Amino acid sequence: MAKGEWTKEHLIGLKGLSASEIIAILDLAEQYKPVAERKKPKVDTLTGKTVATLFFEPSTRTAISFGVAARLVSANVVGFSVSTSSTSKGETLVDTARNIEAMGLDVVVVRHTSPGAPHLLARSLDCSVVNAGDGANEHPTQALLDILTIRERLGRVRGLRVGIVGDITHSRVARSNLWGLRALGAEVVLVGPATMVPCDLAEPGVEITYNFDEVLPTLDVVNMLRIQKERLDENLFPSDREYTKLFGLTGQRLGKAKKNLLIMHPGPINRGVEITAEVADGPQSVILPQVTNGVAVRMAVLTLVHEARSRRNR
Repeated sequence: MAKGEWTKEHLIGLKGLSASEIIAILDLAEQYKPVAERKKPKVDTLTGKTVATLFFEPSTRTAISFGVAARLVSANVVGFSVSTSSTSKGETLVDTARNIEAMGLDVVVVRHTSPGAPHLLARSLDCSVVNAGDGANEHPTQALLDILTIRERLGRVRGLRVGIVGDITHSRVARSNLWGLRALGAEVVLVGPATMVPCDLAEPGVEITYNFDEVLPTLDVVNMLRIQKERLDENLFPSDREYTKLFGLTGQRLGKAKKNLLIMHPGPINRGVEITAEVADGPQSVILPQVTNGVAVRMAVLTLVHEARSRRNR
């Protein structure tokens, strides 16, 4: 696989990134993996620098992962709670971020309910901006950790058939995975109810299907998405039971798949809905390794965007 190169001061999304840029992040994350696993001590790449996590939307895994990643590259970490911030008093997102930046920030990690919020901050701030999820648009670091896990377990990405199953319409994870996987040469199959798979994502190398059983035997990897009920304005499927019957990854359904099928999930899991406990905890599941890889990927992203900004300021 070719060596990657990274020159950007921000990571806003994977759409439009080249294979070389994605590989640069994956390669550095691989180097950081022993640190993320606590087999090696933390590194000093961001010593004296400050990373702020601005989460305007609830998060557990991503917020903690970014905090751990920042500390493992020796950065200072400043957390931000929307419930106690001036945004609740009417202050704009940009004014809030500018005031925080004036305290001496080097990188801002932002999650927001509005698509495009990280793009707005990247245009308005002098520090680096990393998108930790913007509405139903993108979640680039989740896709990167998914892709790192695939590359680590299967040795390649190019030529694999990767199924993304579930609520595609409301999933920023699905979109970032789609664009990242396609950039690296994988085939992507989007699977779910017709009400939850937007046709506008169809492009060369992307297949859309509403029949999970038909496509499952052809897949090398399956990424099971959670139904995002907090984003649903209407019922897009009859019931959880009906959804599981058609699109849930159960032990019985897994019997139709390849023996070495890689099973992934971005979390949190609705056990018994999109995936059963026996499958989520089974030998083909890499759900927990994904979490460890998330720390390594975020260490790499924080390092690379800061290094790019430092080169610009020299």
